[in-house]
This record gives sequence, C-alpha cells and structure tokens, in this order.
Amino acid sequence: MARQTVEVAGVSAASPEAVWSVVSDFCGQWHPAIAAIHAERDARGALVRAFAVHGEDTVYREQLTWLSDSDRTLAYTHLEGIAGAQAYDGRIAIGAGDGDGGGSTVRWSARVEAASPRLQAICEGTKAIFEAGISALSETALATDATELPGSPPAPAATRDIVIDGEPRLALTTTDNDGTLCLFLHGIGGSRGNWLPQLAAAGGVMRAAALDLRGYGGSALGPKQSTVDDYCADILRVKEEFGADRLVLVGLSLGSWIATSFAMRHPEMLAGLVLSGGCTGMSEASLEEREAFRASRKVPLDAGQTPADFAPAVVKVLAGPHAADAVKERLFQSMAAIPSATYRDALDCFTNPSERFDFSRLTMPVLMMTGEHDRLAPPSEIRGVAARILDRACRPDIRYETIADAGHVCNVEQPAAYSRILLDFLRKLPR
Repeated sequence: MARQTVEVAGVSAASPEAVWSVVSDFCGQWHPAIAAIHAERDARGALVRAFAVHGEDTVYREQLTWLSDSDRTLAYTHLEGIAGAQAYDGRIAIGAGDGDGGGSTVRWSARVEAASPRLQAICEGTKAIFEAGISALSETALATDATELPGSPPAPAATRDIVIDGEPRLALTTTDNDGTLCLFLHGIGGSRGNWLPQLAAAGGVMRAAALDLRGYGGSALGPKQSTVDDYCADILRVKEEFGADRLVLVGLSLGSWIATSFAMRHPEMLAGLVLSGGCTGMSEASLEEREAFRASRKVPLDAGQTPADFAPAVVKVLAGPHAADAVKERLFQSMAAIPSATYRDALDCFTNPSERFDFSRLTMPVLMMTGEHDRLAPPSEIRGVAARILDRACRPDIRYETIADAGHVCNVEQPAAYSRILLDFLRKLPR
C-alpha cells in the first residue's frame, strides 16, 4: 500500500477561541458538504460521527482519537465510507494569527493509505474537502459567540470513610453510588485528602473512592518493601471489596505511574484511565538517573530529618508561582504528615520500576493532564507521552489538557478546572 499526506493551511479573521469553538464540536454540521450528521458512541464510549454528504447515499463514520482544548488540536480516524482507503487519519490544529492583525490559523491534514491509483483520487478529494471546510469554518467562526458555557456540575456527593482490613490495612474515603468505581491514587507527598473536591464531584456521576496508599494516612505498610505489584494487588482488593465490575483509575504523579502499571496488567478491567502530573514514572530513566534521584531524596532522611522538616522545600518545587498561601499550606500539611518509613518505602518502589510500558496495551479512553508550571512533569513531556500513546494504542481515544496556572499537584491548586475536565471525561464513559 502507498501512503501520502495531504495538508491545507488557511487563515481566519475570527479569534482562535471562536474557530476552536466550532471545530471542537466534533459532530457539528458546519462543513458545506455535509447533508446530515449525528453522534454515536462505541462500546468504550469513544465519540464517532456518522454523516452523509450532498449527492451521495454513502454513510461515513469517523472516530475522535485525540482532543486538547488547551492546545486547540483534534484528530480522528476513518472507520467506514471511503472506498479503497486502508487507513485515513486526520488532524486539525488552530493557532493564533501571525502579525498584529489577530485572527487565527487553521492547519488541516490527513495521512492516507491506499492502493494506487485510488490513493491519488482520495487525496485530491480530501484536499478539496479541506479547502472548502476551512473557508466555511472561517465564516461560521466569525458569526459564533465563543463564550464558554460549561454544563452545571453535579451536586457534591456525600462521602464517608471506610477501612478494608487485611494485610495491609487500607483506608479510603468513598461515595455510595453503584456501578463503575472511579478510584483516586495520590502522589508520594500526598494522601487521599488531596482528592476530596474531585471525589465529591465524581461521586455525582459514578461511585468514587480515594485510597491512602500503603503507609499513608489510615493505611498500613506491608511486611516488606512495597513493589508496584503490591500496589496493583491493593487496587484489586478495593475492586473486590466494592463489587465493581470495572474501574476508572485517576492518578497523580506516583499514583499515575501505579495506575498505568495496573492498566498494563489488567486493561480489560478499566473503563478509563486519567493520568495527572506523570505517567511513566522512572520506568524510562537509566539506572544512574534512578540512583541519583533516590539518593538526593534520601539525604535529609539519612541526616535524621522527617518529611515535616523538609516539607517547606518540597512545597516550593510542587507549587506553581501564583499558588495561594492556603494551597501551599495544604501541600505542606500533606507532606508533613508522612512517616519517614512510608516516604522511604514509596521512594524505593518508585525508583525500582519493573518494566518499560507498552502503550499498545492501553485499550481504554485515556485523559492526561498536567500543570502549566509543573517542574516535575512539564507540559512538553506529558504532551509527548500522550502523543506516543496515540501512536501506539489500538483505536486510541486520548485527551490531553494543560491546567492553566498550576504546578505539580494541579488538582489541589486548580480544583475547579481539574474537576470540570475530569467530569467531562467521566460522563462519556459507559457505566
């Protein structure tokens, strides 16, 4: 099969926000060639648009594979309708206009695979569709009010604390819905209390619980050094305790690494995967990098200090430049409450990964977020990992967002923005 890329660029006098408000409605009827269009969902909850064009009886179907409101990018893949197309992957990116005139730029591209000479015919037709679409898009955007009208958030769900006895004891805060369980996993310097705003919000959509990892809060350390397999076993214990058929895992930093590790082992159990401020952890770091990271973090512990002693220095790294004093205090209290033995245990686990992730195993919808000012997992890194998942996953359904004006613990620093994106993701998942 031969391959070819088609790309058309255009400009619009409308603002990037106005253009994106039109484009981001994946099932919107703004293209002049479309006679009718409607939205469908596949078994995983991925969005599919089914449409007919003027003068044809064919029904075309395309699945949304990538969405980023913060980057104003969208990608999709052809499922059916284009005769002879073996593969067809499109992408639209909206940028700011050049110069002082304002406006915006539009780049629409597609990678096409087909046998010759059918490939050339598909590419010629694609170019014509893109040109007509960009022209109509500009006109539609100029007449569009780009003011965002977010949907009403659900009423905060009531929560309660529970303990799962066993080896080790596990403590959680939970809501009381039924069905799929949304389980929150915190980072090395955190606790389940970091997730309370998101827990109450998610509990209005599905059952939700926030777990204290081993040794944190009300949970106990195990009898030996914890491994990522131990953390995954704890998730299975929680799933069994709640009687949940499927899970949505929401992780931050260390929690994201644990969540991805679980997804590699049990992809069939996950209805969705939400990764914040991390993903790969140290699984792609060299032995020397892992040793240096571990040694530097153990210096204060080996000198007899506790996490409470070096918490102020940690908060300076975690918090964004505009973090409120109240946010910094919450981060401090979270870090200061960690026992030294727990901190060592989590650190040794994190710096001894058992595998390099195979992103082709991710079969569930994935949402990735990180703070604009995250020093430990900057947007460029997490966006890059999201793009790799897009390339490797089978039938990908990926969303990436940068949380504006937030540092590493973006859910604590910008809880409303984080919860809004999370709820939008959760609402589309089958329950």
